[in-house]
Amino acid sequence: MSGAPDWRLKDQEQNLRGVALVWRTYAPASPDNDHDHCEFCFDKFMPGNEPDTLQEGYATLDGYRWICTQCFNDFAELFAWQVVG
Repeated sequence: MSGAPDWRLKDQEQNLRGVALVWRTYAPASPDNDHDHCEFCFDKFMPGNEPDTLQEGYATLDGYRWICTQCFNDFAELFAWQVVG
């Protein structure tokens, strides 16, 4: 990453700094929800094979917050994530 501010960083530290993440197939954390978005770039996670959606990624252990592979790779060191499982 360059020294310029990254548009994807918007105060995620409170909920995501130092958390444990697991690589998993997407499943909504709530039955009222049919999709989620990457906490950084807003790419869409959704079950099935819908166009322009992600079906796998890094999630918090409760499955409530999702991070795409690109954002994980870009911010893993900054956020000190621990991958489990």
